[in-house]
Amino acid sequence: MTDFRSGFITILGKPNVGKSTLMNVLLGHKIAAVSPRPQTTRRRQLGILTTEKAQLIFVDTPGIHKPLHKLGEFLNQEAEEALEEVDVVLFLVDASQPPDDEDRRVAALLGHLKHPPSYLIGLNKIDLVSGEDLEARQTLYRSLLPEAPLLAFSAVSGQGLDRLLQALAERLPIAPPQYPEDQLTDLYEREIAADLIREAALLLLRDEVPHAIAVRIDEFKERSDSLAYIRATLFVERESQKAIVIGQDGQMLKKIGIHARQEIEAMSGRKVYLELRVKVEKNWREREDILRRFGYKLKRR
Repeated sequence: MTDFRSGFITILGKPNVGKSTLMNVLLGHKIAAVSPRPQTTRRRQLGILTTEKAQLIFVDTPGIHKPLHKLGEFLNQEAEEALEEVDVVLFLVDASQPPDDEDRRVAALLGHLKHPPSYLIGLNKIDLVSGEDLEARQTLYRSLLPEAPLLAFSAVSGQGLDRLLQALAERLPIAPPQYPEDQLTDLYEREIAADLIREAALLLLRDEVPHAIAVRIDEFKERSDSLAYIRATLFVERESQKAIVIGQDGQMLKKIGIHARQEIEAMSGRKVYLELRVKVEKNWREREDILRRFGYKLKRR
């Protein structure tokens, strides 16, 4: 164990580049919510991968973006604070698109760090790009951080992931493991369940509704080793949104519940009885008192 390596790896990037998908794939277990919509991730979450030679502690972060409300400010703060006291930063970008202002925003943030950690550019989604286009994208993304090595891979197909893990592990300090080898994350099941309920809403609802949703777990009871009871509230900002989430004769809320229950059962390995309700909390994304109640605490600078 004298050459064992252990440390923290922040996965940073704009919304929807595949940060949570990558972490889930590397761990071989779904612990983070994933959807095609940006800003699915709302808080930092650890994903812990222990191998024979290293413990890689991934820090999944919200996507860095131009905030439109106080919740957006919180998301950016969460991502930026994940750069403090980490060993490696994986700047994740999307090979299927050229760099945009949000990518440049992330690169500028890394370029201005007073005590920069080791960092890599991770060019994800190469399965969506042809050979010539891929070379062009590599050149464009390298120009954002010329000193950073670039590794190309696909979290979906698995291409290039072994090389990525090796490169990340090599950059970690020699140190003993910081978590038990069978631990996968720092979140409790009830916190992951809330994220999976919100994931279901993101996947099933129309564009104007999903990002106005917050989920609170009101009750989480383990009734046996094979059964859990969960009661949760979905909060929206307007009565019109509440009607959409519930749907005609409650059908949309039923679909959300079915999808979420299946994901929670897959995550927990047991049957789940899930009860959902919907409430209105007007303009909660702009109200710091409500944000604090939901666990989003803005810090003054």
